[in-house]
Amino acid sequence: MKKFKFLKISHAKKLRYIDNYSKEKLYLIFLPGFMSDIEGKKPQTLFKFAKKNKLGFLALEYSGHGKSSGIFTRGNISIWSNDTKKVIKKIVGKKNFILIGSSMGAWIALNQFKYFKTQIKGFIGIGAAPEFLSRLMWNKFPKKIKEEIFKTGKTLIKSGDYEYPITLQLIKDGKKNKVLNKRINSGINITMIHGQNDEVVPIVFSRYVLKLFNKAKKKISIIKNGDHSLSDHKALTKIVKELDIIVKNVI
Repeated sequence: MKKFKFLKISHAKKLRYIDNYSKEKLYLIFLPGFMSDIEGKKPQTLFKFAKKNKLGFLALEYSGHGKSSGIFTRGNISIWSNDTKKVIKKIVGKKNFILIGSSMGAWIALNQFKYFKTQIKGFIGIGAAPEFLSRLMWNKFPKKIKEEIFKTGKTLIKSGDYEYPITLQLIKDGKKNKVLNKRINSGINITMIHGQNDEVVPIVFSRYVLKLFNKAKKKISIIKNGDHSLSDHKALTKIVKELDIIVKNVI
């Protein structure tokens, strides 16, 4: 895979990214999930697809994620959405692009529609998790965890082999970033891909996203026995297939 780069956003902030520069007008932009980086199979696979098809490519790590600078617990949806906007403006510029958002990345992607209205030519959500901080965490937290967050400002949530620090400021900011009550008037192609056995985010969240788009050509693809990560060969093949369909509709 191509060498990682760093983009200096401010005196104290550097964000890590990978790109495949293209003079052509179309880019693919991959936005990773909560506490994820850009070293996984999804960005690698999408990078190869972009290179093979002579398309531009960009994948980035938000502040506090991967090797980007910053402390994770100081980040939130507003900051990470702003990180994304700044990197797109710097690397992609005025070129058109297709957004591919994985889990939280789909939420960050939805926030980009207000900045890049006409440049966004397609959107793929992979296990989309918009508003997960309130709908899947805060609203379901037992009283004990909520009390801990109010008292100490954070808690640790265990999920499988991972531990996720959840802060009070992150929860509060998530409530300021509601996207599921808005409508997006874009006629682009949109595909939501979700694992049938997703143990983290219910399939209905992908359906919520599709409802936001009044004019889009939209579909949902449910991968049989698929998990939340959708990083196995079968899932990656399906993601690339759906992306290829959207690319051909744009070019």
